[in-house]
Amino acid sequence: MLLTLFPTSINSKFIQQIVECLEKDGVVIIPTDTVYAFACSLQSRKAFERICRLKGVKPEKANFSLLCYDLSHISDFTKPFDTAIFRLMKNSLPGPFTFILNANNSVPEIFRSNKKTIGIRVPDNTIARTIVHELGHPLIVTSVHDEDHTIDYTTDPDMIDEKFANDVDITIDGGPGEFTPSTIIDCTGSEPVVIREGKGRVEEV
Repeated sequence: MLLTLFPTSINSKFIQQIVECLEKDGVVIIPTDTVYAFACSLQSRKAFERICRLKGVKPEKANFSLLCYDLSHISDFTKPFDTAIFRLMKNSLPGPFTFILNANNSVPEIFRSNKKTIGIRVPDNTIARTIVHELGHPLIVTSVHDEDHTIDYTTDPDMIDEKFANDVDITIDGGPGEFTPSTIIDCTGSEPVVIREGKGRVEEV
């Protein structure tokens, strides 16, 4: 099912339909401020395992991220971290960054592994953040990759829906996606380290 949402005028009935789908172990494809992403409720192991099958990875090996509404949920899933790191995240988010933080004991329950780190996303995308806000907890997300050898990501939501219509419950058309993923910053050591340069401009934060 393809649902069209506009960031400047979000259809509340569609949002409720998406939230109800997620609460019933649904898998959806959502826009972010970078590329489109598979998403499911943090509380649905069944949906998480569906996404793992779509990505061809074992649940215990999945390097998916948590998409949050803001920074308030982060301490639920991460170990305490330096004030400077919090300041860096606060200055960067919402935005096209993924921050890798040390995970606490709540994360293994989700991923069925002794996962030591977790990626955190707060995208600058009204649709994605509204869904999280109405759901009441973060989403598990991972990028939708393209099998084309010349491009990594499909930007056209119609093409994405055509490809995955039988694999997911809802695809959200939030306009064209980006070709460039988020910038990944590893904050698990003594100093932040950029491990992938993406859309987020490090020099600005």
